[in-house]
Amino acid sequence: MKPILATLLVLSAALPARAADAPAKPVKTEYAVTTVIHAPADKIWGILTDTPKYPQWAMGVSNIEGKVGKDEHIVVHVKFAEEQAFNLTVTDFQPNKQMVWTGGMPLGLFKAERTYKLTPLADGYVQFDMREAFTGPMAGMIAPSMPDLQPMFDAFGSGLKKRAEAG
Repeated sequence: MKPILATLLVLSAALPARAADAPAKPVKTEYAVTTVIHAPADKIWGILTDTPKYPQWAMGVSNIEGKVGKDEHIVVHVKFAEEQAFNLTVTDFQPNKQMVWTGGMPLGLFKAERTYKLTPLADGYVQFDMREAFTGPMAGMIAPSMPDLQPMFDAFGSGLKKRAEAG
């Protein structure tokens, strides 16, 4: 129990201080992007699961270690926090439909869950949805110290669309 208490103290000390008279900014604990792609679901799925190539098209991703598959562990390195690696588990893997990457702190104190979903539409189009939610008792304390991820989500959707629709 002592390591968890120490982790909580370190995290709370690392959070930025706010002046007493400064208004609190709303805490964003969820990000999402949706885009319609004119490509087959299996082609889009192939891009989403070819993690070594993410740095070529996915803004913000510098490297992903590991294999994407049910219950597999992956390590994601992002450009905005090069010194930090995100250890995730693929908790749901339904080829050409949906996958979920989950990570966080012990005991569910902070949990991040990113869902990728493909929904077939008419005339060879597929709707791509990506959503990430931060939950747990510490989400309200940790989320304010995180950068705004929406531009990266928007760029991810655009990059995936461009790559999937390319010849």
